[in-house]
Amino acid sequence: MSEKPSKNSPMLFAYRILQGALIGLGAVLPGISGGVLSVIFGIYKPIMELLSNPFKNFKTHVPPLIPVFIGGVIGFLGIANLLAFFLNKYPDPSVCLFVGLITGMLPSLFREAGEKGVARGSYLSLVVCMIVIFSLLTGLNAASVEIEPNFISYLFCGFCLALSVIAPGMSFSTLLMPLGLYTPFVDGIGHLDFQVMIPGGIGAVVTVICLAKAINALFEHFYSLAFHGIVGIVIAATVMIIPFSSFTASVSGCIINIICLVAGVIAALLLDKFNSRVEVK
Repeated sequence: MSEKPSKNSPMLFAYRILQGALIGLGAVLPGISGGVLSVIFGIYKPIMELLSNPFKNFKTHVPPLIPVFIGGVIGFLGIANLLAFFLNKYPDPSVCLFVGLITGMLPSLFREAGEKGVARGSYLSLVVCMIVIFSLLTGLNAASVEIEPNFISYLFCGFCLALSVIAPGMSFSTLLMPLGLYTPFVDGIGHLDFQVMIPGGIGAVVTVICLAKAINALFEHFYSLAFHGIVGIVIAATVMIIPFSSFTASVSGCIINIICLVAGVIAALLLDKFNSRVEVK
């Protein structure tokens, strides 16, 4: 095994930036959770310790996490414009690709959910959360509820974004896509639109302040129940964003969608295979 870089080496600093960039990508890219990637990289625990007790852990936790935060901003903003372009230009194939990514990540989510053993009631938690989210989103669609992109809805987007980081496995895209908020939110971020970024930032900060300690305690004491619940939410929200009508619109469109779906699954499985080879410290 090659010698590990020293604690303050430029190589380690660059590696931390790369990790942060991947976490930033995971935070905005549908089907991939920034929280899961932070767990894989061994960064989740210090981040949650910092968010739970920022004043107590500031001196010890912030310096080594600075390159991670830098990389996170680079990854998040760098991909937003590209995502907005494809979602506007090729909506159905893009969504099918994202559905494939989510589907391909399910094995790793189940593996993470059972990392500390499967507690009694874990699968019940999965089913209950799946039914609740599925019923909620189905009801909104049946009632033709349209959520207009505005200050309040972008506050909610910020809440979902923060939740995707502090709750491993929760991808905020799976909640925003069925509500029609994902594309305008990502587009606004990509174009540095402060009418989107300010309420989104407020929602994210308030969520972290209010929920970081609670979610940290939840995962500490009820890890299996909480994580299986998240898996149920992901499954329900994913089913709701599948563009079923586009598969019957035309043969060529159906083929393209299937190709994108398969490509997403393969890409997610390859990423999972790569991640399984990374030794978490």
